Amino acid sequence: MRVGMLTSGGDCQALNATMRGVAKSLYKMYDDVEIVGFEDGYKGLIYADYHMLKSSDFSGILTKGGTILGTSRQPFKLMRVPDEFGLDKVEAMKHTYKKLRLECLVVLGGNGSQKTANLLREEGLNIVSLPKTIDNDLWGTDMTFGFHSAVEIATNAIDCIHTTAASHGRVFIVEVMGHKVGWLTLYAGLAGGADIILLPEIPYDVDVVVNAIKERTRQGKRFSILAVAEGAISKEDAALSKKELKEKKKNQVIYPSVAYEIGAMITERTGQEVRVTVPGHTQRGGEPCPYDRVLSTRLGARAAQLIQKQKYGYMVSVKGDEITEVPLQEVAGRLKTVDPECTIIKEAKLVGISFGDQ
Repeated sequence: MRVGMLTSGGDCQALNATMRGVAKSLYKMYDDVEIVGFEDGYKGLIYADYHMLKSSDFSGILTKGGTILGTSRQPFKLMRVPDEFGLDKVEAMKHTYKKLRLECLVVLGGNGSQKTANLLREEGLNIVSLPKTIDNDLWGTDMTFGFHSAVEIATNAIDCIHTTAASHGRVFIVEVMGHKVGWLTLYAGLAGGADIILLPEIPYDVDVVVNAIKERTRQGKRFSILAVAEGAISKEDAALSKKELKEKKKNQVIYPSVAYEIGAMITERTGQEVRVTVPGHTQRGGEPCPYDRVLSTRLGARAAQLIQKQKYGYMVSVKGDEITEVPLQEVAGRLKTVDPECTIIKEAKLVGISFGDQ
């Protein structure tokens, strides 16, 4: 039994823990198993950059962040485009797979990685994938590994801001990762006690945001904290086409990010001092939280089980408290976004959190 393994896309805290779950289960199932580790994601598969992993490589990595295999971003839209030397990437990946006589390729990755995994499935390779992303935006699974670890870090950033915000009586904006989907900002904002949460899925009205801050001031509260997703968008911009939005941005002041733009608008309308904090890639770093260690171990074990059953072409997923699987073709290219009408949004509004929409 020879299995390939790679970690693709942005890193996160529980990649090593998940690989460990797969490997330990395979070693338990088979007397003779070889695991081939491809370096730097699909890049390693394309250019046959790999090494044989030993059982000792999976010891002591349950709590280790990052990935022992390295990772890189290989955009799905460029997978069918030859590289600078004219190499057909898809054919190269198939060649490497067959040359090494792999029984299966295990892919740990997010949206783009799952699309490429499905492409390889369509090309006839045996694929089992695992749901990795701090954004929790993969369709077909209730939870992704890495999400809760990132929530803890983003929440801690908001917690730390609370004391200085209260001391100085300022408005603070904490910009949380999430270009297209706001699960991370939503959970961190709720856990950190943010007063206003702005998500990509709920276009904001800056006047509504300002009125929420003014209302807090009227109630005698000296500070306000906003948790803002990096992909948050105003109602005006959301109504524009991509072309119109690009044209509009050409004639505007260029801000480092959306948080700074929102901060400038708040200062202009209220006269209050606004400070911006961007935790950035710290949200991907550090050790996985206990929840992710447990989840990753379970996901990894299920992936090994699928390999044992020769049940290929699936992504391991979470449904409620159970670990199951979903066909890759159903996952690829689909995002799990925050529904503006979902119960968690309604409950947040009940406790007084503003989403800038009303």
